[in-house]
Amino acid sequence: MFKILSYIKFILKSTNQHGVHSPFVFQYVTQCLYSKKKLHYKKNINTLLKTIDYFGFEKVSIKKNTEFKELVKQNFPNIQFNENPVDLIFVDEMDIPSFQKIHSEGKLHNNSLILVNSIYDNKENLDKWNRLILLPEITVSIDMYHCGLISIRREQVKEHFTIRI
Repeated sequence: MFKILSYIKFILKSTNQHGVHSPFVFQYVTQCLYSKKKLHYKKNINTLLKTIDYFGFEKVSIKKNTEFKELVKQNFPNIQFNENPVDLIFVDEMDIPSFQKIHSEGKLHNNSLILVNSIYDNKENLDKWNRLILLPEITVSIDMYHCGLISIRREQVKEHFTIRI
């Protein structure tokens, strides 16, 4: 029941590229997320692969998900895993202590992104996501229902987006 109600709420508050006023996010949405290229049938994996391709990321960290890691290797054989600092971190869940640990260890640079899988899997994951995006270090957050993206771009004004993909 939680997933059905949360999806309805998501649809009601979400927008497409027309509701985005950040040039960085607008370009990401229109040129990456909404591109015709389909790299996988699952939206969360497709988002991961398209994001790596769009930004040309070279250093990726995928926590606890060997299936996703293998798919990344197949599509991008030159990707380096777990080199610091990383361009993209893909995690199944993220909470404030986990983010603060990653941030304090110097694993992120200004243009690093964190892609959080399954933010609507259950109420606990959604609560973690909602608390996480309130942190002052996180300047951009994009809720895409199947996954969420956070960024620490210092030059970016703090904004949250809810985007249908």
